Amino acid sequence: MAKKFYVVWSGRKTGVFEDWETTRALVDGHPGARYKSFPTLEEAQRALRSGAPAWTARKAKSAVEAEASPKKAEGDAADTVIFCDGACEPNPGKAGSGMAVYRDGELAELWYGLFNPKGTNNTAELNALHQALLLAEQEIAAGRTVLIRSDSSYGLNAITKWASGWEKKGWRRTGGEIMNLELIKLIYADYCRIGPRVQLAHVSAHVGIEGNELADRMAMYAVDQRETSWRRYTESMDVKNILRMRAG
Repeated sequence: MAKKFYVVWSGRKTGVFEDWETTRALVDGHPGARYKSFPTLEEAQRALRSGAPAWTARKAKSAVEAEASPKKAEGDAADTVIFCDGACEPNPGKAGSGMAVYRDGELAELWYGLFNPKGTNNTAELNALHQALLLAEQEIAAGRTVLIRSDSSYGLNAITKWASGWEKKGWRRTGGEIMNLELIKLIYADYCRIGPRVQLAHVSAHVGIEGNELADRMAMYAVDQRETSWRRYTESMDVKNILRMRAG
C-alpha cells in the first residue's frame, strides 16, 4: 500500500504525520477534528499552510471509520497479520506474553502464556516476538505473506538493527552487557532463517488498534492464569468482552 501523509488541522495535536495510528489517536473522538490524507509530503505541507477545507469537519467521524477498520491498522495488506505483545506487573515482576492472529483481515486465533514470576516487560515482549516468528514461519510455508506488528521498539530494534552488529563482535557491544542475550540470539536465529519473507513493523500501543489491544489482553491473561506454556485461547472470541479484560 502506498505511503500516505496525514494533515491534522484540528485535533489533540496539529501538524503533518506519517502513520495512521498516530493520526487516529489525535482525531478520533476529538470534537471538530479536521484532517485529511495526502499522497506526498509536499502536498501535505502545502495543505497544512493553506488551512482546512470546509468539508473536513463535517466528515470527521465518517473518515475515522473509513480510514481504519478496528481489525486492521493501515498498511496491513499481508495475508496473515500477527500482533504480539508482552506485559509485566510490576516491572520487573509477573510477566506474560500474548498474540492476536488475523488471516485475510479476520481475527483467527488468540494465544497467551510464558508466565514468568520474575520477568520484565522486555523479556515478555521478546517472548511474544519469538512466538510470532515461529508462527510466521508456518504461515510462510503454507504460501501466505506475513506481517508481524509489535509495540516494542526495543524488541524490533534488537532483532532487525542491533543483533547483526553484536554477532559480528562476538555478541558484545560497546558500553556494557547485552541484556537478554540468550533470548535475543534465539529470536535473531528465527529472523535470519525466515529472512525477507516476513515483514516486521511497529504499532502504536493503546491507541485503539484492535490487534494490539487483544494481544495486550492475552499477555495480561497469561499473568492472571499463571500459564507457563504457550496456549491457544479457546474461550469465546467475543472481541468486546475480551477487550473488557484487564489491560497491561
